Amino acid sequence: MITALTLVATMTASLSARAEAADGWQPEGLSMKTPWTDDVSPDNALPDYPRPQLTRKAWHNLNGLWEFSAATEGEQPPFGSTLDERVLVPYPIESALSGIGRREDRMWYRREFWVPASWKVGAANRLVLNFGAVDHDATVYVNGVEVTTHRGGFDKFSADVTDALRGRGPQELLIGVTDLGDQTWQPLGKQRNVPDRGIFYEGASGIWQTVWMEPVAARGHVQALRTTPDIDASTLALTVDAAEADGASVEAVVKAGNTKVSVTRGPAGSELTLPVPNARLWSPDDPYLYQLQVSLKRGNKVVDTVGSYFGMREIGTAEGADGKLRITLNGEITFLMSTLDQGYWPDGIYTAPTDEALRWDIAETKALGFNTIRKHIKVEPDRWYHAADQLGMLVWQDMPSMKTGGTPPPEARTEFKRQLRTMIDQHDSWTSIIGWVPFNEGWGEWDRAETGQIAEDVKAQDPSRLVNAHSGVNCCDSHGDSGAGDVIDWHAYTGPAQNMPEGDRVAMDGEHGGYGLEVEDHMWFGEGHAYQMASSKEELTSLYVENQEAVLESAQRCGISSAVYTQTTDVEHEVNGFYTYDRQVKKMDFAQVRAVNRAIIDNADGTGLPPGEVDPGTPGLDGVHAYPFSEGSGTTTADTVGDADATLTGAEWVTGVDGSALSFDGAGQADTGQSLVKTDGSYSVSAWVKLDEAGGAFQTAVSQDTGRDSAFFLQYSGADQRWSMSFSGVRALSTEKPEPGRWYHLVGVRDAATGSLTLYVDGQKQGEQKVCTAPETTGSTVIGRGQFGGNLVDYLRGDVDEVRIFDRALSAEEVAQIASR
Repeated sequence: MITALTLVATMTASLSARAEAADGWQPEGLSMKTPWTDDVSPDNALPDYPRPQLTRKAWHNLNGLWEFSAATEGEQPPFGSTLDERVLVPYPIESALSGIGRREDRMWYRREFWVPASWKVGAANRLVLNFGAVDHDATVYVNGVEVTTHRGGFDKFSADVTDALRGRGPQELLIGVTDLGDQTWQPLGKQRNVPDRGIFYEGASGIWQTVWMEPVAARGHVQALRTTPDIDASTLALTVDAAEADGASVEAVVKAGNTKVSVTRGPAGSELTLPVPNARLWSPDDPYLYQLQVSLKRGNKVVDTVGSYFGMREIGTAEGADGKLRITLNGEITFLMSTLDQGYWPDGIYTAPTDEALRWDIAETKALGFNTIRKHIKVEPDRWYHAADQLGMLVWQDMPSMKTGGTPPPEARTEFKRQLRTMIDQHDSWTSIIGWVPFNEGWGEWDRAETGQIAEDVKAQDPSRLVNAHSGVNCCDSHGDSGAGDVIDWHAYTGPAQNMPEGDRVAMDGEHGGYGLEVEDHMWFGEGHAYQMASSKEELTSLYVENQEAVLESAQRCGISSAVYTQTTDVEHEVNGFYTYDRQVKKMDFAQVRAVNRAIIDNADGTGLPPGEVDPGTPGLDGVHAYPFSEGSGTTTADTVGDADATLTGAEWVTGVDGSALSFDGAGQADTGQSLVKTDGSYSVSAWVKLDEAGGAFQTAVSQDTGRDSAFFLQYSGADQRWSMSFSGVRALSTEKPEPGRWYHLVGVRDAATGSLTLYVDGQKQGEQKVCTAPETTGSTVIGRGQFGGNLVDYLRGDVDEVRIFDRALSAEEVAQIASR
């Protein structure tokens, strides 16, 4: 523990006088305050304009105190009835700031509103009701008339409610919401109905983004602007989606400050090309934004005018001087140094207490020397992306995942893909977003081929950004690499990942780090967890700096183009943030953090590092160590080429491929007592293996200890039900599941010169992975088991014969010769 060092003045214990005076509202169950908690009250709940990319002067915010009650399935709408409780919109009902502080599967929201007479709603104008986000299924009624339904917890929706209005007096607005959370397969991100003390958190049900209304012209009005910059042509592609647009035209004016840059006219609904000559390019170092004014016309009469903005930037890929494919920003190789940002708050859960708080997270991330944020398994309000555009922060945007465990049914898969398309459709004009991430670690994934198809569909929908088909493709519930998308993304804790570009895909470390520190009086739970704990601010800083120095080496040597450190702030039980969950304590020396982050960005420029020399090894096919198991009895077996005889434990002698062999029953091993493989160079390992069973358990034929995880595993992967040559978290897999009772010849090849890890089965190449460096080891080479997390694991249930170790990478022809003899 360390003593808390607050960044703001000591928070007052009492709520503001405004909040205390509010009719029936006060924060419920507030156990942790942020510096902005006491700024929240019913008369200033997120009052800021909610749609920065499409602005109008006339609008009215409906945030504030609403009536609330729990509901039951099939319950009739309580029209005209006062509900018992009060809820502060737009904070999710589980949050303290909502005033409810509990979850409900079903709920009612109710309030009255008045339409300003000056809006002339009726013949001249229509009244549109807008919702930033409601989780998850919503039915909206005005004066007892159903005006819209909506499904999806992360996207905005609107309804024209004009025909449901009654005169000029008070109008009743009633919303029924159902959010079953992880009882269903709905996309929900990290929300759980019962949060665990791990990586899944509190739910965020009901209205959680701003509700507001605006008048729009009955003769036609702009509904959306779609913009895509082209820096090579110095133009902006603009499509204006409009209601009642038949015969309407558009006038688009680009401004740089007060200077008019260009004026373009054309039909509504068509793609227009707006000149932006000598464009000033947007980047994290210079986040310059052009202003855009769009008018919708009928003949010469303007019926609607909206304001917007855009940045001129490009994201792409190109080969560096070292020949490795890397990410480019505006044509220049740029390393995307990122944090993992969950977007959770102890007082508002999914909803930041204030707009200042929302911007603060981004600004602090940039001050720490990062140029990118991975928005993790959540979609934020528009004002978050607006702040990223203004502050100069690149964004990897995740799709909120379905729950983990099991396989989603067909209807859930269809709904997931629909909501993914909607997310992209509603966010494809933000300058800051440079990449889409449909899947994370296989959560909710159902089929590798369909994951690849989804990635291709996303690329077709938005060709202007990168597509990361599955972040953490090497991890957890992933179905494996589909080969699709622009990115190969590995997760490695504490890491960093050391994957390499392949073909037309860049390499990325999607998650690493996760070093933790508990801070007394700033903990959500009584204890916290991380991937590795530190005991002091100084130790945590040292671990971070060392880890980031390894990121730079991985960028220079392996060619990764982006790395994502876990994480921006602590979240609930996770204590691996730069800040505590309440944003009040700095947990590291931020000067050192910034210095090492900037060093990575400045030096990961594509020049790479010169390749190290690779020992050519010993020629011939006998290897440098060999175990033919010809003894047929005893507790040792001879190394017939080298001097590392192996000691047998829990092994039986049986008939092998040729003569005798060893049999293991899930508990034995043959320990050579030496490190037979120099894992920093090239090597090959071969063995004949026969399994007794091929189920969900891992079974290792040959490995080499490190004290933590085996340096390599020649094994059966129970997770994939395939043969595998593996490093921890990286598997080169066979194409078919092995049959129990049949002998297979396996060869795993590590080629340090090419950074490849290859598996051969019965003389044929089956799988290959690119990983530029290998774990260092001085532990024993062992037959019959592996090592993981410091534990002896993955014991073989089956037989093994003719194990050979080579101090070089065998060629495909040599592997075929060994298998045939």
